[in-house]
Amino acid sequence: MSVPLLDLKAQHATIKDDVVSALMAVVDQQAFILGEPVGALECAVAGLSQVKYAVGCANGTDALLLALRALDVSRDDEVVTTPFTFFATGGAVHNVGARPVFVDIDPRTFNIAPDAVSAAIGPRTKAVIAVDLFGQMAAIEHVTAAARGLPVIEDAAQSIGARRVIDGQTVMAGQAATIGTFSFFPSKNLGGFGDGGMMVTQDDALFETLMKLRTHGSRRTYYHEIVGFNSRLDTLQAAVLLAKLPHLEGWSEARRRNAAFYDAAFADVPEIVTPYVEPANTSIYNQYTLRADKRDALQGHLKGLGIGNSVYYPLPLHLQPCFAYLGYQEGQCPESERAAKEVISLPVFPEMTSAQRDEVVVAVRSFYGR
Repeated sequence: MSVPLLDLKAQHATIKDDVVSALMAVVDQQAFILGEPVGALECAVAGLSQVKYAVGCANGTDALLLALRALDVSRDDEVVTTPFTFFATGGAVHNVGARPVFVDIDPRTFNIAPDAVSAAIGPRTKAVIAVDLFGQMAAIEHVTAAARGLPVIEDAAQSIGARRVIDGQTVMAGQAATIGTFSFFPSKNLGGFGDGGMMVTQDDALFETLMKLRTHGSRRTYYHEIVGFNSRLDTLQAAVLLAKLPHLEGWSEARRRNAAFYDAAFADVPEIVTPYVEPANTSIYNQYTLRADKRDALQGHLKGLGIGNSVYYPLPLHLQPCFAYLGYQEGQCPESERAAKEVISLPVFPEMTSAQRDEVVVAVRSFYGR
């Protein structure tokens, strides 16, 4: 691969000593389950997100699952969400026994359309999940208004550290929702050495419930107030993430610089549409995602030249075979379906060299004869 989609080895080389030192400290202490780094990371992420509480868990999918359970979403309830997202968003709704109700996206941001949320609220709706896709926050204030008092989960798996100006105030990803959820999957801007997740909230009671849910429904050993899960954030992962956290904003700023370079380089190519970031938003560019004419052919062209790329996501959730029981048909979420046929993501990782950026640009432009 001439230019990989993501180069974690390049990142690791810059922080190896700090990370290895943090890992060895855990090994020396032999406190592998809910050791001190877990609480320290929770405090740090709560501070970053400008919330009262953060609760670590095993992965980003569990963060959604536990958030839904904490909000008492269960069998026969409905949860309104987007079909243009990673499977975990809809899968978590199904796995608590509820029914996902998929509504369409804003074609510019790829995030859930608040007007569509409002139209989908019904007597069985228990919550709304808004996804911050590709590193840009959803219009959380408008989604909250559209939810009509129902709780809103912000699936911020791709947006830790992203922010949005609302009524003149800067709001961080996860801050304005009832519960915000993060993923620390290795490919995320803040990624661990394996799985990891976290939930954030301002609500005292929800914090207590989330703490119980992640440890078999218990806050006191062997006494179980509710039926919970075994979904603890591993101490080793917390140590890795603590070592990486001070670099997060610098990495995200480097991604923004790379994105700006692409924006300028593709400005005169009518066959592609560069990412739209709402003026209120500061994106962290977990992905740099174009709309491209002849997308599949472009993908083959890039692959032939050794340029890393990916399609997030080629089949919207409402058309996935496992959700056929919901009865959705093609055409019901047309913007999501159109996006699935047109999007392609290019390398934007912070360690990209200028030569690598140039190589990506030349490859894309050459496909369109530019």
